[in-house]
Amino acid sequence: MRTFIPLTIALSICAFTTAAPPAPEKVKTLEPGAAAPDFNLPGVDGRNHTLAEYSDADILAVLFTCNHCPSAQGAESRVKQLVNDYADESFQLVAISPNDPLSVRLNELGYSVYGDTLEDMKKHAADNEFNFPFLYDGETQEVAKAFGAMATPHLFIFDKERILRYVGRIDDSKYGDPSTIKTHDARIAIDELLAGKEVSTPQTRAHGCSTKWAYKRDVVVRYDEEFAAKEVTIETIDAAGVQALRENKTDKLRLVNLWATWCGPCLAEMSGLVEIGRQFETRGFDMITISTDAPEAEGKANLLLRRFNAAMPKLTELSVKEEGRTTNNYLYDGDTDSLAEALDPEWQGTMPHTVLIAPGGEIVHRVSGEADITELKRVIVEKLGRWYSPE
Repeated sequence: MRTFIPLTIALSICAFTTAAPPAPEKVKTLEPGAAAPDFNLPGVDGRNHTLAEYSDADILAVLFTCNHCPSAQGAESRVKQLVNDYADESFQLVAISPNDPLSVRLNELGYSVYGDTLEDMKKHAADNEFNFPFLYDGETQEVAKAFGAMATPHLFIFDKERILRYVGRIDDSKYGDPSTIKTHDARIAIDELLAGKEVSTPQTRAHGCSTKWAYKRDVVVRYDEEFAAKEVTIETIDAAGVQALRENKTDKLRLVNLWATWCGPCLAEMSGLVEIGRQFETRGFDMITISTDAPEAEGKANLLLRRFNAAMPKLTELSVKEEGRTTNNYLYDGDTDSLAEALDPEWQGTMPHTVLIAPGGEIVHRVSGEADITELKRVIVEKLGRWYSPE
Protein backbone atom coordinates (compact mmCIF):
# COMPACT_ATOMS: atom_id res chain seq x y z
CA MET A 1 0.00 0.00 0.00
CA ARG A 2 1.39 3.40 -0.99
CA THR A 3 1.31 6.09 1.70
CA PHE A 4 0.76 9.65 0.49
CA ILE A 5 2.79 12.34 2.30
CA PRO A 6 1.76 15.92 1.44
CA LEU A 7 4.62 17.94 -0.05
CA THR A 8 4.68 20.51 2.75
CA ILE A 9 5.16 17.78 5.37
CA ALA A 10 7.81 16.06 3.24
CA LEU A 11 9.71 19.34 2.93
CA SER A 12 9.59 19.84 6.71
CA ILE A 13 10.98 16.35 7.25
CA CYS A 14 13.71 17.02 4.67
CA ALA A 15 14.65 20.32 6.35
CA PHE A 16 14.84 18.63 9.75
CA THR A 17 16.97 15.69 8.66
CA THR A 18 19.34 17.49 6.26
CA ALA A 19 20.44 20.52 8.25
CA ALA A 20 23.17 22.44 6.47
CA PRO A 21 26.71 22.43 7.90
CA PRO A 22 28.61 25.71 8.23
CA ALA A 23 30.34 27.21 5.22
CA PRO A 24 33.77 25.68 4.56
CA GLU A 25 36.64 27.82 5.78
CA LYS A 26 39.89 28.66 4.02
CA VAL A 27 39.11 26.83 0.79
CA LYS A 28 41.80 27.91 -1.64
CA THR A 29 42.70 26.44 -5.00
CA LEU A 30 46.02 24.58 -5.04
CA GLU A 31 48.77 26.50 -6.76
CA PRO A 32 51.36 25.00 -9.10
CA GLY A 33 54.12 23.36 -7.07
CA ALA A 34 51.72 21.92 -4.45
CA ALA A 35 51.61 18.21 -3.65
CA ALA A 36 48.56 16.17 -4.61
CA PRO A 37 46.13 15.69 -1.71
CA ASP A 38 45.31 12.09 -0.90
CA PHE A 39 41.84 10.69 -1.52
CA ASN A 40 39.82 7.53 -0.94
CA LEU A 41 36.46 7.85 -2.64
CA PRO A 42 33.67 5.59 -3.95
CA GLY A 43 33.36 5.33 -7.72
CA VAL A 44 30.54 4.57 -10.12
CA ASP A 45 32.08 1.11 -10.56
CA GLY A 46 31.11 0.16 -7.01
CA ARG A 47 34.56 0.29 -5.40
CA ASN A 48 36.74 2.88 -3.70
CA HIS A 49 39.65 4.56 -5.46
CA THR A 50 42.77 6.09 -3.91
CA LEU A 51 45.56 8.38 -5.04
CA ALA A 52 48.10 5.56 -4.62
CA GLU A 53 46.15 3.37 -7.03
CA TYR A 54 47.41 5.51 -9.91
CA SER A 55 51.08 5.66 -8.87
CA ASP A 56 52.27 4.00 -12.10
CA ALA A 57 51.11 6.91 -14.26
CA ASP A 58 53.74 9.56 -15.04
CA ILE A 59 50.97 12.14 -15.37
CA LEU A 60 47.77 12.22 -13.30
CA ALA A 61 44.91 14.53 -14.18
CA VAL A 62 42.22 15.05 -11.53
CA LEU A 63 39.10 16.61 -12.99
CA PHE A 64 36.33 17.95 -10.79
CA THR A 65 33.10 17.69 -12.74
CA CYS A 66 29.45 16.76 -12.22
CA ASN A 67 26.28 15.51 -13.89
CA HIS A 68 24.18 18.63 -14.09
CA CYS A 69 26.41 21.52 -15.14
CA PRO A 70 26.08 22.45 -18.85
CA SER A 71 29.75 23.48 -18.98
CA ALA A 72 30.80 20.13 -17.53
CA GLN A 73 28.55 18.23 -19.90
CA GLY A 74 29.79 20.27 -22.84
CA ALA A 75 33.35 19.24 -22.03
CA GLU A 76 32.64 15.52 -21.63
CA SER A 77 33.32 14.58 -25.24
CA ARG A 78 36.66 16.42 -25.08
CA VAL A 79 37.59 14.68 -21.84
CA LYS A 80 36.84 11.26 -23.34
CA GLN A 81 38.86 12.16 -26.43
CA LEU A 82 41.73 13.29 -24.20
CA VAL A 83 41.74 9.90 -22.48
CA ASN A 84 41.68 8.09 -25.83
CA ASP A 85 44.41 10.23 -27.39
CA TYR A 86 46.84 9.64 -24.49
CA ALA A 87 45.96 5.98 -23.99
CA ASP A 88 49.43 4.93 -25.16
CA GLU A 89 51.16 7.38 -22.86
CA SER A 90 51.73 7.05 -19.10
CA PHE A 91 48.67 9.19 -18.44
CA GLN A 92 45.65 8.71 -16.15
CA LEU A 93 42.58 10.89 -15.73
CA VAL A 94 40.31 10.59 -12.70
CA ALA A 95 37.07 12.57 -12.42
CA ILE A 96 35.53 13.55 -9.08
CA SER A 97 32.10 15.05 -8.42
CA PRO A 98 32.48 17.59 -5.58
CA ASN A 99 28.83 18.58 -5.24
CA ASP A 100 26.49 18.03 -2.30
CA PRO A 101 23.31 16.77 -4.03
CA LEU A 102 21.08 18.40 -1.40
CA SER A 103 22.51 21.81 -2.30
CA VAL A 104 21.32 21.72 -5.91
CA ARG A 105 17.95 23.31 -6.67
CA LEU A 106 15.67 21.37 -8.98
CA ASN A 107 15.70 24.12 -11.60
CA GLU A 108 19.52 23.92 -11.71
CA LEU A 109 19.10 20.51 -13.39
CA GLY A 110 17.60 22.00 -16.54
CA TYR A 111 20.43 20.72 -18.75
CA SER A 112 20.59 17.28 -17.19
CA VAL A 113 18.58 14.07 -16.93
CA TYR A 114 20.04 13.33 -13.50
CA GLY A 115 21.02 15.00 -10.25
CA ASP A 116 24.40 14.70 -8.52
CA THR A 117 23.92 11.72 -6.19
CA LEU A 118 26.25 8.73 -6.51
CA GLU A 119 23.42 6.62 -7.93
CA ASP A 120 22.70 9.33 -10.50
CA MET A 121 26.40 9.49 -11.34
CA LYS A 122 26.34 5.78 -12.16
CA LYS A 123 23.46 6.31 -14.59
CA HIS A 124 25.01 9.43 -16.13
CA ALA A 125 28.38 7.72 -16.63
CA ALA A 126 26.73 4.69 -18.24
CA ASP A 127 24.51 6.79 -20.52
CA ASN A 128 27.48 8.83 -21.73
CA GLU A 129 30.01 5.95 -21.87
CA PHE A 130 32.64 7.45 -19.60
CA ASN A 131 36.08 5.91 -20.22
CA PHE A 132 37.61 7.13 -16.95
CA PRO A 133 36.97 6.61 -13.22
CA PHE A 134 34.20 8.84 -11.84
CA LEU A 135 34.29 9.29 -8.05
CA TYR A 136 31.89 10.81 -5.52
CA ASP A 137 32.99 13.38 -2.94
CA GLY A 138 29.54 14.79 -2.19
CA GLU A 139 29.21 13.19 1.24
CA THR A 140 31.98 15.11 3.02
CA GLN A 141 33.49 17.28 0.23
CA GLU A 142 36.84 16.97 2.01
CA VAL A 143 38.73 16.17 -1.20
CA ALA A 144 37.18 19.12 -3.05
CA LYS A 145 38.19 21.38 -0.13
CA ALA A 146 41.74 20.01 -0.13
CA PHE A 147 42.15 20.65 -3.87
CA GLY A 148 40.22 23.91 -3.75
CA ALA A 149 37.87 22.82 -6.52
CA MET A 150 35.79 25.90 -7.18
CA ALA A 151 33.97 24.95 -10.35
CA THR A 152 32.85 22.11 -12.58
CA PRO A 153 34.89 21.50 -14.59
CA HIS A 154 38.15 22.31 -12.75
CA LEU A 155 41.29 20.44 -13.81
CA PHE A 156 44.48 19.64 -11.85
CA ILE A 157 47.44 17.98 -13.63
CA PHE A 158 50.27 16.40 -11.58
CA ASP A 159 53.67 15.04 -12.61
CA LYS A 160 55.21 11.67 -11.65
CA GLU A 161 56.10 12.97 -8.17
CA ARG A 162 52.50 14.20 -7.86
CA ILE A 163 53.48 17.85 -7.89
CA LEU A 164 50.87 20.12 -9.42
CA ARG A 165 52.06 21.44 -12.79
CA TYR A 166 48.81 22.78 -14.28
CA VAL A 167 45.49 23.96 -12.81
CA GLY A 168 42.47 25.56 -14.45
CA ARG A 169 40.33 24.98 -17.50
CA ILE A 170 40.32 22.11 -19.98
CA ASP A 171 40.28 24.57 -22.87
CA ASP A 172 39.05 28.09 -23.54
CA SER A 173 35.54 27.16 -24.77
CA LYS A 174 32.48 27.15 -22.54
CA TYR A 175 30.39 25.53 -25.29
CA GLY A 176 29.79 21.91 -26.23
CA ASP A 177 30.91 22.38 -29.84
CA PRO A 178 34.64 21.51 -30.17
CA SER A 179 34.95 23.86 -33.14
CA THR A 180 34.65 26.80 -30.71
CA ILE A 181 37.97 25.90 -29.01
CA LYS A 182 40.87 28.25 -29.68
CA THR A 183 43.33 27.16 -26.98
CA HIS A 184 43.71 23.52 -25.90
CA ASP A 185 45.21 24.36 -22.51
CA ALA A 186 45.15 20.87 -20.97
CA ARG A 187 46.62 19.23 -24.07
CA ILE A 188 49.40 21.78 -24.23
CA ALA A 189 50.28 21.14 -20.58
CA ILE A 190 50.22 17.34 -21.01
CA ASP A 191 52.37 17.48 -24.16
CA GLU A 192 54.92 19.72 -22.45
CA LEU A 193 55.13 17.38 -19.44
CA LEU A 194 55.51 14.32 -21.67
CA ALA A 195 58.35 16.13 -23.46
CA GLY A 196 60.08 16.80 -20.13
CA LYS A 197 59.46 20.55 -20.34
CA GLU A 198 58.12 23.08 -17.89
CA VAL A 199 54.45 23.90 -18.44
CA SER A 200 54.41 27.23 -20.23
CA THR A 201 51.06 28.33 -18.77
CA PRO A 202 50.71 26.58 -15.42
CA GLN A 203 47.49 28.27 -14.33
CA THR A 204 44.31 29.41 -16.08
CA ARG A 205 40.85 30.40 -14.90
CA ALA A 206 38.33 27.58 -14.66
CA HIS A 207 34.93 28.31 -16.17
CA GLY A 208 31.77 26.44 -15.27
CA CYS A 209 29.21 26.02 -12.49
CA SER A 210 30.27 26.80 -8.95
CA THR A 211 30.85 23.91 -6.55
CA LYS A 212 27.67 23.20 -4.60
CA TRP A 213 28.91 23.27 -1.00
CA ALA A 214 26.70 21.64 1.63
CA TYR A 215 26.14 24.88 3.52
CA LYS A 216 23.80 25.92 0.68
CA ARG A 217 21.21 23.28 1.62
CA ASP A 218 19.14 25.95 3.35
CA VAL A 219 18.80 27.77 0.02
CA VAL A 220 17.27 24.65 -1.51
CA VAL A 221 14.93 24.17 1.45
CA ARG A 222 13.66 27.76 1.12
CA TYR A 223 13.26 27.30 -2.64
CA ASP A 224 11.14 24.17 -2.09
CA GLU A 225 9.09 25.80 0.64
CA GLU A 226 8.32 28.79 -1.58
CA PHE A 227 7.11 26.48 -4.31
CA ALA A 228 5.01 24.43 -1.87
CA ALA A 229 3.24 27.64 -0.81
CA LYS A 230 2.23 28.60 -4.37
CA GLU A 231 -1.43 28.53 -5.37
CA VAL A 232 -2.66 25.69 -7.58
CA THR A 233 -5.49 26.63 -9.93
CA ILE A 234 -7.60 24.90 -12.55
CA GLU A 235 -9.80 26.35 -15.30
CA THR A 236 -12.23 24.97 -17.87
CA ILE A 237 -10.97 24.77 -21.46
CA ASP A 238 -12.76 23.99 -24.72
CA ALA A 239 -11.61 22.55 -28.04
CA ALA A 240 -10.53 25.95 -29.37
CA GLY A 241 -8.43 26.53 -26.27
CA VAL A 242 -6.76 23.13 -26.61
CA GLN A 243 -6.13 23.80 -30.30
CA ALA A 244 -4.37 27.04 -29.35
CA LEU A 245 -2.17 25.13 -26.88
CA ARG A 246 -1.36 22.61 -29.60
CA GLU A 247 -0.41 25.32 -32.10
CA ASN A 248 2.15 26.53 -29.53
CA LYS A 249 2.85 29.98 -30.88
CA THR A 250 5.63 30.42 -28.34
CA ASP A 251 9.35 29.66 -28.21
CA LYS A 252 8.79 27.01 -25.51
CA LEU A 253 8.88 23.24 -25.59
CA ARG A 254 5.47 22.29 -24.21
CA LEU A 255 4.40 19.13 -22.39
CA VAL A 256 0.66 18.42 -22.29
CA ASN A 257 -0.65 15.61 -20.10
CA LEU A 258 -4.18 14.22 -20.31
CA TRP A 259 -5.29 12.68 -17.03
CA ALA A 260 -8.32 11.89 -14.86
CA THR A 261 -8.98 11.60 -11.14
CA TRP A 262 -10.13 7.98 -11.51
CA CYS A 263 -7.00 6.89 -13.44
CA GLY A 264 -4.40 5.12 -11.27
CA PRO A 265 -1.49 5.44 -13.75
CA CYS A 266 -2.32 9.15 -14.12
CA LEU A 267 -1.88 9.70 -10.41
CA ALA A 268 1.23 7.50 -10.30
CA GLU A 269 3.07 9.70 -12.81
CA MET A 270 1.78 13.10 -11.72
CA SER A 271 4.46 13.88 -9.11
CA GLY A 272 7.15 13.10 -11.70
CA LEU A 273 5.50 15.41 -14.23
CA VAL A 274 5.34 18.22 -11.68
CA GLU A 275 9.05 17.67 -11.04
CA ILE A 276 9.72 17.91 -14.78
CA GLY A 277 7.85 21.22 -14.92
CA ARG A 278 10.07 22.61 -12.16
CA GLN A 279 13.31 21.10 -13.46
CA PHE A 280 13.13 22.69 -16.91
CA GLU A 281 11.53 26.06 -16.08
CA THR A 282 14.72 27.96 -16.97
CA ARG A 283 14.96 26.34 -20.43
CA GLY A 284 11.81 27.71 -22.06
CA PHE A 285 9.46 24.90 -21.06
CA ASP A 286 6.05 24.44 -19.49
CA MET A 287 4.03 21.48 -18.26
CA ILE A 288 0.27 21.60 -18.82
CA THR A 289 -2.34 19.22 -17.41
CA ILE A 290 -5.79 18.67 -18.91
CA SER A 291 -8.27 16.69 -16.82
CA THR A 292 -10.82 14.67 -18.80
CA ASP A 293 -13.16 14.40 -15.81
CA ALA A 294 -16.78 15.52 -15.95
CA PRO A 295 -17.37 19.20 -15.14
CA GLU A 296 -18.84 18.19 -11.79
CA ALA A 297 -15.44 16.75 -10.77
CA GLU A 298 -13.53 20.02 -11.11
CA GLY A 299 -13.26 20.36 -7.33
CA LYS A 300 -11.87 16.85 -6.97
CA ALA A 301 -9.40 17.44 -9.80
CA ASN A 302 -8.23 20.67 -8.17
CA LEU A 303 -7.85 18.92 -4.81
CA LEU A 304 -5.59 16.26 -6.31
CA LEU A 305 -3.56 18.84 -8.19
CA ARG A 306 -3.05 20.72 -4.93
CA ARG A 307 -1.89 17.52 -3.22
CA PHE A 308 0.65 17.04 -5.99
CA ASN A 309 1.50 20.75 -5.74
CA ALA A 310 0.99 21.18 -9.48
CA ALA A 311 1.70 24.91 -9.37
CA MET A 312 3.61 26.95 -11.91
CA PRO A 313 7.29 27.74 -11.20
CA LYS A 314 8.16 31.44 -11.29
CA LEU A 315 9.55 31.59 -14.82
CA THR A 316 6.72 29.46 -16.17
CA GLU A 317 4.21 31.74 -14.46
CA LEU A 318 5.76 34.75 -16.18
CA SER A 319 5.77 33.13 -19.63
CA VAL A 320 2.16 31.97 -19.22
CA LYS A 321 1.17 35.51 -18.29
CA GLU A 322 2.89 36.78 -21.45
CA GLU A 323 0.65 34.43 -23.45
CA GLY A 324 -2.45 35.91 -21.82
CA ARG A 325 -3.20 32.74 -19.84
CA THR A 326 -3.55 32.43 -16.06
CA THR A 327 -3.02 28.71 -15.36
CA ASN A 328 -1.41 25.54 -16.69
CA ASN A 329 -4.09 23.20 -15.30
CA TYR A 330 -7.32 22.69 -17.18
CA LEU A 331 -10.51 20.60 -17.18
CA TYR A 332 -11.77 19.80 -20.67
CA ASP A 333 -15.31 20.79 -21.56
CA GLY A 334 -16.20 18.36 -24.34
CA ASP A 335 -15.99 14.76 -25.49
CA THR A 336 -13.02 12.50 -26.21
CA ASP A 337 -13.24 12.82 -29.98
CA SER A 338 -13.16 16.62 -29.99
CA LEU A 339 -10.25 16.62 -27.53
CA ALA A 340 -8.30 14.20 -29.70
CA GLU A 341 -8.89 16.25 -32.84
CA ALA A 342 -7.79 19.42 -31.06
CA LEU A 343 -4.66 18.01 -29.41
CA ASP A 344 -3.47 14.77 -30.99
CA PRO A 345 -5.52 12.86 -33.58
CA GLU A 346 -3.32 9.80 -32.96
CA TRP A 347 -4.60 9.54 -29.38
CA GLN A 348 -6.86 6.50 -29.07
CA GLY A 349 -8.43 7.53 -25.78
CA THR A 350 -6.12 5.60 -23.43
CA MET A 351 -5.23 7.30 -20.18
CA PRO A 352 -2.90 8.94 -19.38
CA HIS A 353 -1.62 10.43 -22.61
CA THR A 354 1.33 12.82 -22.84
CA VAL A 355 2.70 14.81 -25.78
CA LEU A 356 5.72 17.05 -26.23
CA ILE A 357 4.98 19.94 -28.57
CA ALA A 358 7.74 21.99 -30.19
CA PRO A 359 7.36 25.69 -31.00
CA GLY A 360 5.12 25.86 -34.06
CA GLY A 361 2.93 22.91 -33.05
CA GLU A 362 4.79 19.76 -34.07
CA ILE A 363 4.36 16.83 -31.68
CA VAL A 364 7.92 15.56 -31.24
CA HIS A 365 7.19 12.83 -28.70
CA ARG A 366 4.12 11.08 -27.33
CA VAL A 367 3.45 8.52 -24.62
CA SER A 368 0.17 6.61 -24.30
CA GLY A 369 -0.06 5.13 -20.83
CA GLU A 370 2.06 5.85 -17.77
CA ALA A 371 5.26 7.65 -18.72
CA ASP A 372 8.75 6.57 -17.72
CA ILE A 373 9.79 9.87 -16.08
CA THR A 374 13.53 9.34 -16.61
CA GLU A 375 13.01 8.53 -20.29
CA LEU A 376 10.77 11.57 -20.67
CA LYS A 377 13.48 13.75 -19.12
CA ARG A 378 15.99 12.21 -21.52
CA VAL A 379 13.83 13.18 -24.50
CA ILE A 380 13.35 16.70 -23.17
CA VAL A 381 17.09 17.20 -22.65
CA GLU A 382 17.74 15.86 -26.14
CA LYS A 383 15.35 18.47 -27.55
CA LEU A 384 16.61 21.36 -25.41
CA GLY A 385 20.31 20.42 -25.43
CA ARG A 386 22.75 19.27 -22.71
CA TRP A 387 25.03 22.30 -22.87
CA TYR A 388 24.96 26.02 -23.34
CA SER A 389 24.86 27.25 -26.89
CA PRO A 390 25.28 30.85 -28.08
CA GLU A 391 22.55 30.35 -30.70
